[in-house]
Amino acid sequence: MKKSKGILTLVVTLLAIIGLGYVAIWGIGTEKAGAASEIKQGLDLAGGVSITYQVVGDEEPSDEDMSDTVYKLQKRVETYSTEALVYREGSDRINIEIPGVSDADAILADLGKPGALYFIAPVDSNGNPNYSYTGEGETGFSLNKSIEELQADGSIVLSGTDVETSQGGSTKDSMGNNQFVVALTFTKEGSDAFADATAKALGNTIGIYYDGDFISVPTVQTVITEGQAQITGMDSFEEAEKLASQIRIGGLKLELEELRSNVVGAQLGSEAITTSLYAAAIGLALIAIFMIVVYYVPGFASVLALIIYTILTVLCINMFELTLTLPGIAGIILSIGMAVDANVIIFARIREEIATGKTVRSSIDIGFKKAMSAIVDGNITTLIAALVLGLKGSGTVKGFAQTLALGIVLSMFTALIITRVILKALFAIGLKDVKFYGIAKEPKSINFLGKRKVFFGISLALIVAGFVFMGVNTANTGKILNYSLDFVGGTSTNVTFNEDMPLADIDARVVPVIEDITKDANVQVQKVAGTNQVIFKTRTLNVEERQILTDALVANFGINDELITAETISSTISSEMKSDAIIAVVIAAICMLLYIWFRFKDIRFATSAVAALIHDVLVVLAFYAAARVSVGSTFIACMLTIVGYSINATIVIFDRIRENLAVMGKKDALDDMVNKSISQTLSRSIFTSLTTFVMVAALFILGVSSIREFALPLMVGIVCGTYSSVCITGALWYVLRTKIKKASSK
Repeated sequence: MKKSKGILTLVVTLLAIIGLGYVAIWGIGTEKAGAASEIKQGLDLAGGVSITYQVVGDEEPSDEDMSDTVYKLQKRVETYSTEALVYREGSDRINIEIPGVSDADAILADLGKPGALYFIAPVDSNGNPNYSYTGEGETGFSLNKSIEELQADGSIVLSGTDVETSQGGSTKDSMGNNQFVVALTFTKEGSDAFADATAKALGNTIGIYYDGDFISVPTVQTVITEGQAQITGMDSFEEAEKLASQIRIGGLKLELEELRSNVVGAQLGSEAITTSLYAAAIGLALIAIFMIVVYYVPGFASVLALIIYTILTVLCINMFELTLTLPGIAGIILSIGMAVDANVIIFARIREEIATGKTVRSSIDIGFKKAMSAIVDGNITTLIAALVLGLKGSGTVKGFAQTLALGIVLSMFTALIITRVILKALFAIGLKDVKFYGIAKEPKSINFLGKRKVFFGISLALIVAGFVFMGVNTANTGKILNYSLDFVGGTSTNVTFNEDMPLADIDARVVPVIEDITKDANVQVQKVAGTNQVIFKTRTLNVEERQILTDALVANFGINDELITAETISSTISSEMKSDAIIAVVIAAICMLLYIWFRFKDIRFATSAVAALIHDVLVVLAFYAAARVSVGSTFIACMLTIVGYSINATIVIFDRIRENLAVMGKKDALDDMVNKSISQTLSRSIFTSLTTFVMVAALFILGVSSIREFALPLMVGIVCGTYSSVCITGALWYVLRTKIKKASSK
């Protein structure tokens, strides 16, 4: 690259940072506030709409029917946001919370009345029409009889509960034209009933009636006996998906009616958002200083690339309409750590090449080339996990996976392309002296393998201690961990203050009073827009504790005790969501194992890496048990962050072992080679851990109590992930290599 081209490149880079930064923060035009302000935020960061439904009827619904209804509603409202929540309130109420929206009426109009969908035969047993075309309503058809009359004479051939799945989509007709359809799959009982109904109505119609109106009146073109049907005739995919959604929500076992709806504020409060932003800014500033001090000119290039990465992340989150929550922020923190990690690997390689006597120009090219495999393998392994979690997970797991996947792709792009372009431009303008880049000193080989029994013993002791603490917790409380209301439910206390209290005052004055009574930092706060009402969600409070809380609120804030009500609420993480998360993690682990096996041509690399992941999860779990840190929705994000972080660090070490193994002579000792490989990558392991730790530590120091309960175990996980990568994985691979004959060729 010529000097003039280098200058032009740097000018374009600075203009890109200024221009993209302006779009991200301030926006374009007088009515714009920047992409950052338009990012969809979850209930924990920005609030949304809260709707409470009550079961219709005098009989109390069964737990099974309530659980089934909650799960199906969860799948329905995830079309609005992956972070939407559905949970029980009391014995016969269901609460829906949808982030990022402020029009409760619009959501209610779209949702309709859950649990009232019927498939109606065109005529009754006497041949009289059950419905006729009047031109009124959505389809123009109207009922000739009441639902009760239709049920009595057997004209309702199926109900919504007979529909197993309903999906909007597109297909090709006989002429090859694209058409939009709704694909239905019926239950076993529904399949038999639908086969009989379509045989009787062949050439006629079957009306689909929902929430007081016909939503579709398709013509029966053939007898359907396989339990699957298609409704055609939609003009767009949106129309097909709307009909499919109405059929899905109409298939609930219980009929629900709206009890109340509110627009609510952020669960974590405004202070949590502000402190998180401050923490992120301070963390990035410290990382920038660190990179420049340690790596000189390459460090400066990485800082510019990291700024571009941060801006692109903001723009892409807004462009792809991702919903940002606290777990999503964890995904971004992890990807920032991985972006820095890639640069550290590259710069270490450049210094190693300079140390062999190569020119700076050659060292830059060779350094990027040699670092490529470690960066690509580490990021793709984590990306595989993110994709599986995004496809199979739900709720916060899906949100975490989306932001993590985005961050990985952007971090690879900025590290491998942007950093390289900037670094070559800096070289071209005259920064060519070796002193601007540094020379690697041959690291002293540390005998890690000689201490492997000590390391294995420490790990085993920590894991066993974790199980001991879990046993003690079970004996004392009946639960192995300190589960928060996200997992086990709790109490929702609705308080009407005498004045409209700002969220900042609620966080500073009211929350500490509640935490003092509950002895739990996991207090979720939601302010009801347009009122003086505030909803506080805490762990389950018994009758005595509820009264103590009421007395404290009355004494401290002069509230009328009649304006304080409390309801028991279920967990926001359903059993189905838990099983989805577990299945997703298992599949992700298997996929990572297969990828590492494929790339390294040795299953012992893959086995060691997955064993290290299990080790890290168990050690952090031990910390949760010992420290009694609250286990909520962020627990899943924390564990997933640790898994992604640990596997990336392990891949870097394994990549160096693979490289050294290929050039190892017959007389060279295998244990010396492994020790050398770990020692060569030790500075990278320490530096990457340090930069990521700084980001999380800033959150811990500046954050509110709920943020600290998320950051603390994450800090433990970062330390643990570094320890396992350096001290456990290489030693474990060595043991497997020397004790088990190689099953496949190198």
